[in-house]
Amino acid sequence: MMKYMRTLVCTRPGEFAYMDTSMPLLERGYTLLKVNKIGICGTDLHAFEGTQPYFTYPRILGHELAAEIVEPGDAVDFVRGEKLTFIPYFHCGICIACRNGKQNCCSSIQVAGVHIDGGMREYISVPSYSLVHGAGLSDEELALVEPLAIGAHGIRRAGVRAGEFVLVMGAGPIGLGTMEFAKIAGAKVIAMDINDTRLAFCMEKGIASYTINPLLENGIEKLRDITAGDMPTVVIDATGSLQAINNGFQYIAHGGRYVLIGLQKGDISIHHPEFHKREATLMSSRNAGRTDFEQVIANMKTGLIQPANYITHRVNFAEVKDQFASWLLPENGVIKAMVAM
Repeated sequence: MMKYMRTLVCTRPGEFAYMDTSMPLLERGYTLLKVNKIGICGTDLHAFEGTQPYFTYPRILGHELAAEIVEPGDAVDFVRGEKLTFIPYFHCGICIACRNGKQNCCSSIQVAGVHIDGGMREYISVPSYSLVHGAGLSDEELALVEPLAIGAHGIRRAGVRAGEFVLVMGAGPIGLGTMEFAKIAGAKVIAMDINDTRLAFCMEKGIASYTINPLLENGIEKLRDITAGDMPTVVIDATGSLQAINNGFQYIAHGGRYVLIGLQKGDISIHHPEFHKREATLMSSRNAGRTDFEQVIANMKTGLIQPANYITHRVNFAEVKDQFASWLLPENGVIKAMVAM
């Protein structure tokens, strides 16, 4: 086997460099994978911008991966050549979160491509416990499982029930996935975004039943009209925008739930009397669990989720350095860029 592999490193905000790096060593408890496809997510874009929390440079980005097994090591029920994905949130197994089955928010979590190096390279070694069977899905479908699982987890956190009005703020890939799973749960989905192209996409694909652009219309009045004055019982932020998060508190119905999937470096601000009188619930939704990954795969297999809807740009690995900055520009209409190794 080769000793070196081609790797793309984000050396500092706004800069990438291709490098030849050493092949990963196969350690006990790990499996060696060949990377086939990489989805570009908001975390990667924010890291390139220099706005991603919990981040240091240099870093190999990428955690939305489709791969195949080169050496299974001690992985149980997995074989050489099998196509799969993996859960890129590596946990300690001993902290209180792990002991309570919440490995997704392990107190010493190591997320590939964020806290530790990710998958923008030809090969990667991952903990064997993180492997997820591919169930016959294509590489592009497998690379979309992780971001969709984020949305599935947010809906599970919110406890969405059939018939509820669910407002999702942000119609990027994570927000779209969140809307999809709210719809699967039987909710009436309202999409809010300041990008009319993305709102039109939500309606065209049948992901949302209603849309609101708060730059062009009064969000509170529109929500009252849609919900017959009740307001949404579930509000979910998938923007990571401090202004959007703070605005979201005024959209919650009395007795409602507010779930923050998006992540913001700053402090959020709550007007306590307004929040208190609603007896509202505020919660965060971090990463996803195996249950969420399995739900996404099952829904892809049955056609409830159409992964091809999300991919707007496809590039080869050699093109990423030159193309990456353009994916940040709203006029380019990027929803999901997919990289082929």
